[in-house]
Amino acid sequence: MSHVSQAQISRRVYTTNSCDETIALGRELAKLLQPPKVLVLRGDLGAGKTTLMKGIAAALGAAEPEEVISPTFTLIHEYTGRAIEPTSQRENLGGTVLLYHLDLYRIEGQRQLDTLGIEDLMTPQSLVLIEWGEKFPSVVARSNGEIAIETLPGDERRITLSLRS
Repeated sequence: MSHVSQAQISRRVYTTNSCDETIALGRELAKLLQPPKVLVLRGDLGAGKTTLMKGIAAALGAAEPEEVISPTFTLIHEYTGRAIEPTSQRENLGGTVLLYHLDLYRIEGQRQLDTLGIEDLMTPQSLVLIEWGEKFPSVVARSNGEIAIETLPGDERRITLSLRS
């Protein structure tokens, strides 16, 4: 009888109460999201996915928060930044990080998804965050986990980072 090992999933749950706090959390999460990583960025319309991306991009020195906008119509935004947190397995410390922010909301099928060339974005220096990626099993299968944003009363958000190891 063979034993199939399951990937371990680590979860961290955060709560923010404003756009500024969500951006600040994005700055902190960037330290945990060193390349190469592909993550599904999950949440309802208006949940704060792009707001969180503003903090991640800022932490990497890839863009100022006001420069980060939703890629709903362009589908992919690319930013170039620098690696930030030292870890024992990081060889690219201080090296280039290619931050990709994708929005698959308007993508209607696997064939249309394939034309985006997502696999071409996945390099050792890439951090790929994909809004609405949960629509596609192929994206979920390639991902290292997800960031889920849940809208609570008022401006409160529950943000859960789940990473497979």
